[in-house]
Parts: sequence; structure tokens; C-alpha cells
Amino acid sequence: MTQVSQTIRERFILNGDNPSVSLEFFPPKTEAGKQNLLARMGRMCTALNPLFITITWGAGGTTSEKTLELASIAQNAFNVPVCLHLTCTNTAKSVIDHALQTAQKVGIRNILALRGDAPISDIYEKQQQDQEGGGGDEEIFNFNYAVDLVRYIKQVYGEYFCIGVAAYPEGHCDSEAEINSKSFLRDLPFLKQKIEAGADFVITQMFYDVDKFLSFEKVFREQISSAIPVIPGLMPINNFMIFNRASKLSHASIPQAILDKFPIDLRSDDDVVKSIGVDILVDMVSRIYTGTNGRVKCFHMYTLNLEKSIAQIVSRSPLLSQILEDEHNNTVTEMVIADDSDSTNKDDAIVEKKRRRQSSSHSQENYRSILKKDLDTNIITSGQPSRKMLVSISQGTGTLGRDATWDEFPNGRFGDSRSPAFGEIDGYGPSLKVSPQTAYKIWGYPNKLQDIVNCFVRYLQGSIPSLPWSDIGLSAETALIQEELIQLNERGYLTLSSQPSTNASSSTDKIFGWGPVGGHVYQKAFVEFFVGKHDWEQNLKLKLNGLNQKTGNNIITYYMGDAEGNFETNMEPNSSSVVTWGVFPNSEVQQTTIVEEESFKAWRDESFSIWLEWAKLFPRNSTSNNFLKHIYSKYCLVAIVYHDFTNFEGLWESLLDS
Repeated sequence: MTQVSQTIRERFILNGDNPSVSLEFFPPKTEAGKQNLLARMGRMCTALNPLFITITWGAGGTTSEKTLELASIAQNAFNVPVCLHLTCTNTAKSVIDHALQTAQKVGIRNILALRGDAPISDIYEKQQQDQEGGGGDEEIFNFNYAVDLVRYIKQVYGEYFCIGVAAYPEGHCDSEAEINSKSFLRDLPFLKQKIEAGADFVITQMFYDVDKFLSFEKVFREQISSAIPVIPGLMPINNFMIFNRASKLSHASIPQAILDKFPIDLRSDDDVVKSIGVDILVDMVSRIYTGTNGRVKCFHMYTLNLEKSIAQIVSRSPLLSQILEDEHNNTVTEMVIADDSDSTNKDDAIVEKKRRRQSSSHSQENYRSILKKDLDTNIITSGQPSRKMLVSISQGTGTLGRDATWDEFPNGRFGDSRSPAFGEIDGYGPSLKVSPQTAYKIWGYPNKLQDIVNCFVRYLQGSIPSLPWSDIGLSAETALIQEELIQLNERGYLTLSSQPSTNASSSTDKIFGWGPVGGHVYQKAFVEFFVGKHDWEQNLKLKLNGLNQKTGNNIITYYMGDAEGNFETNMEPNSSSVVTWGVFPNSEVQQTTIVEEESFKAWRDESFSIWLEWAKLFPRNSTSNNFLKHIYSKYCLVAIVYHDFTNFEGLWESLLDS
């Protein structure tokens, strides 16, 4: 049996007491991102030899197909077993069957069976079906919990699939009302049901409180199973905002001792945050291994499709660095972190060294000296001329390798669409990010445009904490254009994203600052909003084109798209605009925020799907449901960039000039 066709159960047996990692990836939103992710996955699988890799299951049919495509490619391309995520709640049985059949066809032996987000319209849809006597959608509700999926897979496929399930060291909750009462003890009976139904291993939700995990693991061993592998889920800290947001979304508590490691004045410096984050994760790995007396020796890394922090954690961890010694291939693999002081080559983050083992007594530490770096050939030479280390992670040139800044500034949807990490931070697809109860409380029951406008204005005023498209709150710089944004919304331009311009603000500026000390940052003003299609065609587009004709150049550029997939721009095909960049000592220009055609199209599709997610909160054919679907079909999304960043009022005066 080849390694790639092994089950995770078999992998654990063969791996014995050796430490290991598993890696989670999600399908990027763009084709370029997918190709670069595959290259990244290949490097990471070669260098880290993970016990297995998992591919997340996205919300909605399109994202699910991307999941199956990526999982199928990975199963055939890398010598590592693939584990396919599969969520069952609010998913048609035909979709589940298709996923399982596809997995079996390509040789995938491992499934992570998940419930998924609680369906926001279960009650209403069930009521509707009862009134109508069933219907074509009733099969959606055959699977209410993950245990149902586990039982179904066992019933249909027997022992072919090795099945994993999720656990929550701090307890699981579906609503804000449950947060204060959540405890893993409350969830333990449900986890036991999943194990008794046939689950073979457990992966936990992300956490940062090691003590809570240790308590959970101890009780699990005592009350459920002493043999089932429990794999802790760990998310590296690449960026403080993402770290804080991900913790809130997953309801993972952050111990004060960890928060204290991130003083407010350092949180905008991603390099510093990442370095601190690596130390935190290395310490967590050590504490978990020691605290479980070595029972836990595999660590699941939520990579967010990023590689550098993962590699640094493995290299710096006294436990995990043992992975780099490959006994089976009779080689020694070493990963060396480039000196961050060499700012021109930070992206040569990791190099891999393999040489024939002369004897088992040669310790890995004997090979950790690096004396010379040949940047032109991407070969690093150690103290002995006969030893060479080939670049493994972030190899290559330009945007495909060591000059790329994808990992320097985790980018989300406003980064480079070629990045493997482009898109949502979790890769699970569009959702409202709040419970139905919270949605009703803060957004109400909209049935006319003024209700929607009021939501957007209240968000800008700080009266409500989020919108369906944004759950991270307003940035400090938004206060500088707050009045202008409110006026735009009152005119029916429902703003999603925006920023004011700035010219050479200090990198330590409390409003615009980011990056290393001693630099300067620049921004072009831009704004993105939903607007009625008729208003766009008969008013706004004519105004923007007239302004460009008046100035004699495209001082204002735009993208427009709608739910039907239509796209329009006054720029050249496949164009892009850098709207935020920084200049720092001893460093190339860092471009962190990019408005570009491919990323806009990807976001266009997602942003309109959120209107439908919002509509699902209400019964079919209700006033609110119909109205939100009307917005979905009759509005378009517009992104506008004003290119003179020295004119701080130019964009807003242009849009608000009646």
C-alpha cells in the first residue's frame, strides 16, 4: 500500500511515537491563487512530511466543487494522504453522495465529518415543507448533526473511509446566549456518540488556552477513549487583526498572558506580530506534549494557505524539528529560517537540506550552521563545501517566490489575487458570521430600502457592531471620512469598503501607520458600494466618465459587476490599482492593498451571495425575504479608485457633487 492511499488510522500506527503535523488548506478564489497554492502545498509536503493534509469544505455548490477539485489534485500530486472536509447540515444528500463518490473514485480514504454552521432557516423551511406536504428540498434535512453523517458513511461505505470528527476544548456554542455557559463537558456526550458511531480520530477547534485543552484531553481519555487520536488544532498568528477576529468567530478565548505579548503600539507591525506568534505556538506545542505525557504528538495546523509561520514553528520547536530527520529515506532534512535582518531576502524563509546519512549517531544539530548564501543561484552552502542545501520554501523569483510579499501582509480580499491566501481568512465561503438571533437584533426585519440604509448608517455611526459583509468593526481612518460615507449611504450608495488618501504618513501614525518603524505609508482614496443598476447607468457612470473627460485622464477608475456575472470597467483588461503601499528603511516598497479585476470579480460573486444568505433568515415569500432578493437582482457592485492621493477631498467631492 502506498503512503498516499493509507488511512489516517494507519498513518498513526506506522508513525508510532514520532512527532508529526497535519496541514489544513482551503481552495483559493482565483485560478492563479490555486496554481500558486499547489506549488506551495508541494513545497510544504516535501519539507514537512505531514501525517496528512485536509481540504476545507466551502459553503455553496460552487465552492464545494472547488474543494473536490483541489482535494482530487492533491491526492494525485503529493505523496501525502488527503482528508476531505464534509459538512452535512443544510446540504442536500445528493451533494454528500457526490462528494463521497468523488473521493472514493480518486482514492481519498479520509473524511472529516462536520455538522457545519447551524442552518439559519431550518425552522422556517421545515414549516414551509409541512404546509406544502414536503417538496424537492426536504432531503436537505436528512443530516442534522455530524453523528448522522458518520453513521451514513459507515452504513454505505463500511471501513473504506477513515472518519474524523471535531471537538471543542472550550465547548461549542451556536448563539451568544450560550457563550457564558459553554463547556466541553456539555458537549462530551455528543462527541461520545460520534466515536461510538465509528469515528476514528478527533481534531479540535482552534484554541490558545492550553490549560483548557489539557483538561479536555484528560477527561476524553478517562470517559470516552484511551486509544482514539486527539489532534489539537492550532492557528499560527500572522497578523493581529486576523488573530483577534478568528478567535472571536470561533469563540476561542485568548489568555491574558498571550494578549500581553502584543502591546498596542506593535500590533500593526506584522513582522513583529508574526515573530511573537511563532514563539507562542512553539510554547503551546511543548506544553501540550508535556502536559499529555506524550499522548498528543500530532498537531493540526490551520495554515490559512500561508507557509512561513508554519515552517518557522516546526524549525524552532524542539519537538517538531525532529520531523526534519527522515529515517525512512535515509536522509536528513533541515529547514533553516533566513535571517530577518536580511530584508532583501526575507522570503527565502526556509531552505531544505538533504544529504546521505553517514551514521545514525550524527545529530541534526551538527548541520545547523549556515555560512554563505548564494542569492543568485538560490543555493545555500554550509561550512563544508560538499554540503548544499536546496531552497524548498518560497523558492523562485518575482511574485512566485522569494520576492513575493504574500506572507508578509496576510491580505484577505484586498491583497494580490495570485496569492494562495487570497480571500476569506477561513476559506469556508460566504456567511453572515453571526447567529440568527443576533442578526434579527442588530439588522431587524428589512422590507424597504430605507431599512437597509439605516443599517449601513448605524454601522458607520458605531450604533451596531457589524454588517452582513463586515464583522471586524470600523478602522480608525474611517472616522476621517465618516460624514462623507453617511451622505453616500443616505443617497442609496450602500458602502462596503473605503479608505481616505494620505501622503507619506509615518509608519507609526496612530491612524494610518503600519509596518516597521521609520517608514512612510501612502494611500489612494477608494470606495466600494452597492447601487441600483438604473442609478448606475443613468447617473453615476455618466458623472465619472464626464470627470475623466474634464481632466483629460482617468483620474477616477471603476469596476462594476452584478449578480448575473456582468462586468464593466474604464480600465484596460486584467488591470489593477495599488491603493496602499509603504516605504520602509532597507526594504523594497510593500504593496498591501490592491484593487484588481480578478479579485473584484471573485468578491462580486461572494458579496451578492451574502444578500441571499441574509434573505434565508426569513420565511420564503415573506416581505423581508422577497425584498432582499430584489436587492440581489436589481443592484450592482461598484468599486472606485481616485488616483491623485495628494487630493484628500477629490473622490468625495466628485461623488457628492449633486
